[in-house]
Amino acid sequence: MLEKSFIDVYDKFKLQFYRKVFELVRERDGSLSAMEAFSLEVIKMLNQPTVSQFADFLNISQSNATYKVNNLIKKGYLERENSQVDRREYHLILSEKYYHYMDLLTSYELKVVRRMKERFSPEDAGKLDEMLRVIADELMPECKER
Repeated sequence: MLEKSFIDVYDKFKLQFYRKVFELVRERDGSLSAMEAFSLEVIKMLNQPTVSQFADFLNISQSNATYKVNNLIKKGYLERENSQVDRREYHLILSEKYYHYMDLLTSYELKVVRRMKERFSPEDAGKLDEMLRVIADELMPECKER
């Protein structure tokens, strides 16, 4: 029962996310491809990675990662910032254009959270919050790359 319920919720979030990505992806100059949208998501979750960290996480070549990053910079969704530690490397910073785009994608998650707060008691919502934190922090060690 828990397995099915968890997968149901997870699949519904993914489905809504994919729907929004494909609504926003258009075949015109400067728009994002689906692959670029997913690349931005990875960069966001890695929290200002270097190009090497981005490439390593996705298990792609440095040149492939650089190509993807340069396209995202050209389209205005990404910026480079020199590292304070090693001036030869730079970190990938999400631009204001990205955050405007993301607002369109995260609105569903916020809507569901608002509905949860309305539906569940503060105690139940607090317990769910605690359980989600344990899941994210302890039960998903494969995702500690962030």
